[in-house]
Amino acid sequence: MCTNFTPTQQAPWVKDRLGVTLPAEYPLESYPGFPAPIVVKSHQTARVACGLARFGLIPAWAKDDKIARHTYNARSETAAHKPSYRTAWRQRQYALVLVDNFYEPSYESGKAVRWKIELASREPFGIACLWDRWTNPDSGELVVSFSMLTVNADEHPVMRQFHKPADEKRTPVILPPPSFDAWLSADTDQASELMTWATMPELRAMPSPRK
Repeated sequence: MCTNFTPTQQAPWVKDRLGVTLPAEYPLESYPGFPAPIVVKSHQTARVACGLARFGLIPAWAKDDKIARHTYNARSETAAHKPSYRTAWRQRQYALVLVDNFYEPSYESGKAVRWKIELASREPFGIACLWDRWTNPDSGELVVSFSMLTVNADEHPVMRQFHKPADEKRTPVILPPPSFDAWLSADTDQASELMTWATMPELRAMPSPRK
């Protein structure tokens, strides 16, 4: 499960690949509850936009935002049916969160050691997400939030080494740039077909302890 990542600050790359401008300010690292830049596409106008959204999806029906502590990753196999995600999935609220890398724990030493995962090319990349809107009943604030979609990674050459030995291995769905528009424009069947690590760009990983 991905709980920590580095949102990209590489504005020229984002402009070139997606034609959008990054928000002015956001944290250098993101954890559940933190804002990060996501890209969405209107199914009515085909307009692509980039804005900040909170990491940890809050469904429209939630009474408060506490659910976001458990909804930062969504299993692609069940997203269409789980109450927290099914409306976003069926309404095709698909997004990309733009990152330079993300972090996972390795237990090869017997203890949890933070490792950084990035593309072998070291370019930024997009992770497939679901997004939703929630209105805070106390303040009236409109909150946009998102969850990363994940797939099984038991056989992935890099991602199979992370998390506890007995746990299922998972990876966020990393999309290559040629698939960005296909994901943002997808219907539910097309979105399901993109939920695979088989077409993900090559990854590399290295220890990255917190300073």
